[in-house]
Amino acid sequence: MGKSLEKSPRLFHIYPEGNFIEATRDTPYFQIGESKYGKPIIDRVLTRETTLEQAMCCVLISIDSTLRSNLSVGLPLDVMIYWADSFDDSGQRRITEDDPYFATIRKAWSEGLQNTLRQLPPFSL
Repeated sequence: MGKSLEKSPRLFHIYPEGNFIEATRDTPYFQIGESKYGKPIIDRVLTRETTLEQAMCCVLISIDSTLRSNLSVGLPLDVMIYWADSFDDSGQRRITEDDPYFATIRKAWSEGLQNTLRQLPPFSL
């Protein structure tokens, strides 16, 4: 009996020139475009054990940080969760300024950061 061709999915970022990088255990995701504002959030939160739904929430918070800090980045956002081998694009969504879910997580994240800052021990010399 031959070997099974079924393997775990792998993630590649392929550049226009044809070279590529592959996600690894240490670097399990790629972020393209503006990354200096939102990437620290992803770096602190995402792990290989993060669910896809939690990852999407984290990514949206990351993008919101970029939206707040960089005037050249704006809505709408086109996002999609695609389940392997599903051939189903029903997980596609356009997020605009009036999206209720985005408004909710955006507000909750901002309030959560403010609350956390208030709870931190004061800095002293």
